[in-house]
This record gives sequence, C-alpha cells and structure tokens, in this order.
Amino acid sequence: MQYISLHFDLVVVGGGMSGLIAAMAAARKGVNTALIHARSVLGGNASSEIRMHICGADHHMKRKNARETGIIEEILLENKRRNPLNSYPVFDAVLFDKAMQCEHLTLFMNTCMDGAAVENGRISSVTAYQQTTEKRFTFTAPLFVDATGDGTLSHLAGAEYVIGRESRDTYDEPHAPEMADHCTMGNSLMFKARDMGEPVPFIKPDFANTYTEHALRNRVHKDIASGYWWIELGGGTFDTIDDAEVLREELLKAVYGMWDHIKNGGDHGADNYELEWVGMLPGKRESRRVLGDYVLREQDCQQGARFQDAVAYGGWPMDVHVIEGFLSDSEDPTVYLHLPDVYAIPYRCLYSRNVDNLFTCGRIISATHMAFASSRVMATCAVGGQAVGTAAYIALREGTTPRGVNDHMKELQQTLLRDDCYIPGIVNEDPHDLARTAKITSVPDHCGAENLNSGVSRTVGDAAHCFAARVCDQSEISLALAAPVQLREMHIKSDSNLSREITISINDKVISRQSKQTPPEILRACRIKLMLGNTCVHEMQLAGLYQRFTKHSLPGILCDRVIIDRMETHGAEEIRLFEIRLYE
Repeated sequence: MQYISLHFDLVVVGGGMSGLIAAMAAARKGVNTALIHARSVLGGNASSEIRMHICGADHHMKRKNARETGIIEEILLENKRRNPLNSYPVFDAVLFDKAMQCEHLTLFMNTCMDGAAVENGRISSVTAYQQTTEKRFTFTAPLFVDATGDGTLSHLAGAEYVIGRESRDTYDEPHAPEMADHCTMGNSLMFKARDMGEPVPFIKPDFANTYTEHALRNRVHKDIASGYWWIELGGGTFDTIDDAEVLREELLKAVYGMWDHIKNGGDHGADNYELEWVGMLPGKRESRRVLGDYVLREQDCQQGARFQDAVAYGGWPMDVHVIEGFLSDSEDPTVYLHLPDVYAIPYRCLYSRNVDNLFTCGRIISATHMAFASSRVMATCAVGGQAVGTAAYIALREGTTPRGVNDHMKELQQTLLRDDCYIPGIVNEDPHDLARTAKITSVPDHCGAENLNSGVSRTVGDAAHCFAARVCDQSEISLALAAPVQLREMHIKSDSNLSREITISINDKVISRQSKQTPPEILRACRIKLMLGNTCVHEMQLAGLYQRFTKHSLPGILCDRVIIDRMETHGAEEIRLFEIRLYE
C-alpha cells in the first residue's frame, strides 16, 4: 500500500451537489482545492446511483421566479443542452466535466475519508483510503469543508452537532414535538420502469416483501413508471447511519415487493412494464446537523426571515416525514407546512462553532429539525455550497477563519451576486461595476431598460426588474458611461424562466412540464458595439449562447458607450434581460 501526503489550500469532503459546487466555486477563484468523494460518480442523491430530482425554493413550480441561480443553474442548463432525453449517465458526465474544467480542482474519487487530526481546535489533516488504487492519503490544508451529508468529518473532528428532533420549547417552534427525541427522517430507494410494448412477466424474488392494497391505502402508487420517495425506512428504531446496511436490505425487500404488487397484485396497468433500474444505494435525508454560530429555526422559514449576513435562501415547504416511513401505514407519509415566501440563510449557519477551520454545507448545516425539513433539499444545499466555496476564497486571502469572514460580509455577498446567486434583501452595490452608474436607454423605449442596473437580477414579487421587448422589434440597448473607460469584461443575465423546473428526474410528470432542451427564453445571440462618441471602436457578434449568466471579454479599447442589438432567443418571442454589468 502506498502512503501519500498532499497539501491543498482547501479540502472538501463529499462530492454531492453542495460539495461539488463548493469545490468549484473555490477553485474558480484560484483556490487550490481537493474534492474527496467516496463514490465513483459525483452528485450524491442527484447522481445515477440514487436519482432524486434537485428540488428547491420553487417547490415544483408552485412558487414563481424562485428557482436557484449561480453554479447550480449553470449545471442544469448545461444538462439541458447536452441531455434532452434526460439520461442519468449523461448527467453524471455533465457533473464530471464541470469539475474537470476547474483548473485548480483535483478530484479524488472512490476515496473514503476515515480520519481527522485536530490540534488546538483546528483540523490539521484528514486521512482517506482510495479503494481502486489501494492508496492511503493524508491531506493537510488550512481550511476544510464537510459536505459528507452525514457530518462525518465534523463528527471525527469533535464538532458539536445534534441528531433528532428538538422539543417545542427549545427554540419555541410551534410544530416541533413536545419532547425531544433522536428520531430522524429515513432513507429511500428509488426504481424506474419502462413500457416494453408487450407483456412482461415478473417473478418476485424470494427475499421481497408482499403488500396488499389495504396495506398501501395511504401510499398513492398510480404512477408506475418511477417511484417512490415514500419507500422510506429508518430514523426511529433503526438509525440512518449505524443501521444503514440493514436499512438498505429492508428497502430492497420493499422495492421489489412494491413492484410485485404493481405487476401481480391487481390491475395497475403494468402488464407491459419492465423493471429497468433499481437503486442499490439508498438516498439519505437526515442524520447529524452541525451547530454553527446561528441555528436556523422554524420561525425563520415561516416568516421569510432576512439576515444581515444572508448568503443563500430556501423556500421548499417544511416537509416533515412520518417517523419510520413506510412502516407507518396508517399515516400520510409526510406533512407539508407551506411557506408564504422564501427565507434567507445566514452565513453563521455554514461553519462549525467550535472547530475553528471547518465549513459545513449541504443538509448538515446549523438548523433545527423543523427548519432542516425545508433546507435539506438539494438546490438549497447547492446555493449554500457556492457561498461556502466563495467564503473559503476570502478566508484564505485574508488569512482568517470561517468565522472571520463575517468581517468581510459585504464582499462575500457582492461576490455571490456578481456570480449570479440570489440573496433575498441584498442588491448589487459592486463599486467596480460601471453599469451601475450608466444611463441606460433603449429603442423602442418603455421596455424597462432602466431595470438593467436596478441591482436585482430576477423578478421579485410584482417587480419585474427586467428589460423586455419583442424580438421582431429589433430593439437596441444603450449604456452611456459617465466618462471614457477601457472596458475589459461584460456580464449579461438573461431570462431562463425561473418559474419553470429544469431538474434532472426519473419522474415522467416532472419531466413533462419542462423544456427538453435550452429554455426558449434564454438569449441565444446578440451584437455588442463599443462606441467612442459617435464612432464604433469595436464590434463583436455573440452566438450560441445557452446560459442565463454569460461573461464576455472585451478588448480594453477606450469607449464611453455600449450598444447591444440584434438580439435573438432560443425561440421565445420576447427578449428579457435582467442585468448588464461592465468592468474595466
């Protein structure tokens, strides 16, 4: 066995959506980053191993204009371009490709972190074993990120954490149980079926359970092509970590037993259906939650809280699953406590309060069980991951700790906004953005051109915050600068329809309400002209655009006005732009 010691600026443990995005965000800022992941594919619960759709604040399109942007939006739009038929192996490749494109990111796949050394309240190193190569690594770094989902690094490092449900009076949460306990939400196993166009028999394995229609009376199973999140076990008698392998076996018995019931237990319209895929790795909802300087709670979610140190947001309802999951056949599988608005997530929830150099992201952030019921979903975890990766860059540059980044909060927030994240209540105040003070007009007028530097790059409530014009009007946008400058970069944020889902999914209903390819609203092409007085000093044609957020290099030629025209979409009849930024 080889023993290898490596040093990085940042070590991220866990390559689910939050850990991957945290690592990408840091690496893109020049941070020498290691991403240690125990599996062979990235994405965690969203990968081909588990196949859960990436849910977020929009709650399956029930809340308008709430979809998360930033790197998670970039990834899902890339998937739309490359993966119109919704293949999970293709999505795996999209995630791997995005990671491989990061110059300062090194992946350690099939590598299980199994130890942590702590000195004076700081992690000095972690150890990991790579199964495929029989190599044992020691990683040293000034900063670490726990994105393991189970809070494994936090546990090994002695971070303070909780498991289970707080009592009602612990944080005055009205929907918490009267008494505290160690109960959590359980693990689930998914399956996918396909119509073969001819009868397909199914012989139940000997290990599988048997279910009757009466036993399933509170479990809707009409959608036979994929399912079911409610095939969920653990969190009561069985612990989701300690008993994970027992639960996996019981979940396999349940999945194959469910399929036997669908095929052979009455008329479910499944005669021609074949079981195409069964997950062998359960998706886990809840285990440890690591305590930070603030604990997000039910009231924050219900009241749409805003925080001075807000860096991310959520909006999925508090989705409280029944204890013991599938075994509780007399109860509904979940209770949805719907939220009137999105809520902000404070930065103080994203690091350990007692391990000095440890960030946390994903479902283990500092939250009560009730708040966790909302904050745990993957798109919410993803935007928290981008905040953590960006904060790590600032901490390293300033030579400070995760807690010390609180002294640089405005820079953190403004950097996240610049990178197309949305933070409720925070607007663009970037002093380097020359478009903020530009006079913006358009032809035709009355198209809302002034919204392009309003400071908010999406529709919020009744405020559209966008320029909108018909494609056939051949509109033109003009940004007149206060004085001639040498522009070197331009940012454009266009419309990707943040009211529509774009997630990968095995559920046919989820997929049916999506565009198969790039959303038609996105800007596909335009022309940019740099003007000095009435003279065009540089012209460039942009084509093949498919992202909501695009950056464009400019030649640094002296100019005092920027014109954008010849705008085209991917099929929508209206052009909608939310923000333009200009930098020297």
